[in-house]
Amino acid sequence: MSEEPETPETPETPVTTETPEESADDTGPIHPLQKLLDNPWLLLALGFVVPFLSYTVWGWVELLLTKKAELP
Repeated sequence: MSEEPETPETPETPVTTETPEESADDTGPIHPLQKLLDNPWLLLALGFVVPFLSYTVWGWVELLLTKKAELP
């Protein structure tokens, strides 16, 4: 007769399907900037838009500051 050793019962943690916004009640409110930066699509779009705009403005400034060339 083989007896299985008794294992101590551990309390199971409940599985929740809450999003971070829903579980913020017990930890406090989530900052709006953190909500924005948690969005990977927004970060991807910003990764394209910010360099595009900055280099475009830089190019316009360079064109405006360039003196007219003197022809020989």
